[in-house]
Amino acid sequence: MSEYLFTSESVSEGHPDKVADRISDGIVDLYLGQMPEARVAAETMVTTNRIMVAGEVRGPESITADDIEAVAREAVKEIGYEQDGFHWKNAVFENHLHEQSADIAVGVDAAGSKDEGAGDQGIMFGYACDETESLMPAPIDFSHRILKSLADARHSGTTELEPDSKSQVTLRYVDGRPVGATSVVVSTQHKEGVSQDALREIVREHVEGVLPDGWMCPDDEFYVNPTGNFVIGGPDGDCGLTGRKIIVDTYGGAAPHGGGAFSGKDPTKVDRSAAYASRYLAKNVVAAGLANNCTIQLAYAIGVSKPLAVYVDLWGDNPKVDPSRLAKVLQEMVDLSPRGIREHLQLNRAIYKRTAAYGHFGRTPTEDGGFSWERTDLVEALKSEFGV
Repeated sequence: MSEYLFTSESVSEGHPDKVADRISDGIVDLYLGQMPEARVAAETMVTTNRIMVAGEVRGPESITADDIEAVAREAVKEIGYEQDGFHWKNAVFENHLHEQSADIAVGVDAAGSKDEGAGDQGIMFGYACDETESLMPAPIDFSHRILKSLADARHSGTTELEPDSKSQVTLRYVDGRPVGATSVVVSTQHKEGVSQDALREIVREHVEGVLPDGWMCPDDEFYVNPTGNFVIGGPDGDCGLTGRKIIVDTYGGAAPHGGGAFSGKDPTKVDRSAAYASRYLAKNVVAAGLANNCTIQLAYAIGVSKPLAVYVDLWGDNPKVDPSRLAKVLQEMVDLSPRGIREHLQLNRAIYKRTAAYGHFGRTPTEDGGFSWERTDLVEALKSEFGV
């Protein structure tokens, strides 16, 4: 279509599902920080003044139940929950983590001439496009940034907002390029007594600060808390579970998703590491100017080290680059076995709790190795290989 509308949503760190993701990733960091080869599959449920964790782990005996509880409570405290219905200090905590299945361990672990295998079967997708500086689709990029701006203001103590919030941005595309917003929806928890008019103006400032000049939607298409009061929120208002916001975590629906969640999983789980690797490859392809859009799919079998398939789709943007050849070149540049991905992106580090909100992709790589999959260090090699 020459003209169309596309919408993506985001949820804040205080959304119940994101509270669960943050706790699960905090547990991953706890284990990897003490043993880089630890195995973690941690699931969290949060509801009214209750936190429950469950799953499988294999790591140092020095990590105690008290350590795990401390991580969970600290996560809730950092997010900002000190409410009657959900309080970092007063919530009941239950720990149902247990040892990793021996059957899974045999399939995944390296032994003799057998390389480390994938922690599960599955398909993973990566995507990049040239709509934004982060090489992310614009609707999800703006949705994340609006909520991050609101959260920064809340943490600074300058607003009457509370942690739970959601955003939704609809953009109009002309000839495949975004040109402006047609509607923006923001629902945010707030303190008792804040008027809807005051809340609307608080939110407006942050939305206008994120959208490019001239992109703000018409005023009658700017919706702030369209159902009215939003005082009861977070896990007190709705149960939260790890891994329920996979489209928020990735590309806002602008690209396929393999179905697996990321949070709570150590990097032997290809649901996480191969999704990061496929984004890394796709981003470098677009950053190198080989295409305006790139989708990459990887497929794995549990216990098998090599990917079963590598698929590249350039959306017909650049017929001069053969996707089949590009797929072979990318596999020559990066070992896409689970071990190869972990080593290339240095994933066996305590870098995951920061990924739990505002997207796993489109973020800035950090000096300690966080968001290493957002690096563009393959660009020059790709340009040389394809004569760009």
